[in-house]
Amino acid sequence: MGSLIGHVLPGIVFLTLGLCHLFNNIKLYSLYPNSFKSSLWFLTSKLRYLELFFIIAGSSISISIDLFIGPAKHQPFDPDGATPSNHLRNFEHSSVSIFFFVYASFAIILDRFKPKAQLGIRQLLGAVAFANQFFLFYLHSTDHNGLEGQYHLHLQVLALVVIEIA
Repeated sequence: MGSLIGHVLPGIVFLTLGLCHLFNNIKLYSLYPNSFKSSLWFLTSKLRYLELFFIIAGSSISISIDLFIGPAKHQPFDPDGATPSNHLRNFEHSSVSIFFFVYASFAIILDRFKPKAQLGIRQLLGAVAFANQFFLFYLHSTDHNGLEGQYHLHLQVLALVVIEIA
């Protein structure tokens, strides 16, 4: 994910999902203004978990690229089991994907078994995933200057807004 495409492609995916959520929330609010309640994911008529499967697939691809395909020699560890210093950013990037993978997986499991605290647990997992993303963007850059610093600052603000909403 250290390349331009590795940053732009996930950004486009998050932007697309965000716009879909914005459209669906506006639609639901206009149809039911008195009983409106925002959802963390939206059901589709034929495939109930399409959005969550999309998140799981995208996260799996991102983790695979970050840890196994993208790095030199395609291995995230040295022969002695240590993490090479030039691969630490790959682990940072994959941690975001791992948290979203866990969120989507548990959202499916919770929806199928319907425990009493289903909504609260889903919201907590979503907030934890975006909190992890916030801390990654906060700690990712060493100098926080220039275009990269501004980009990370904007992403931190967006992650905090999503945490507040979740």
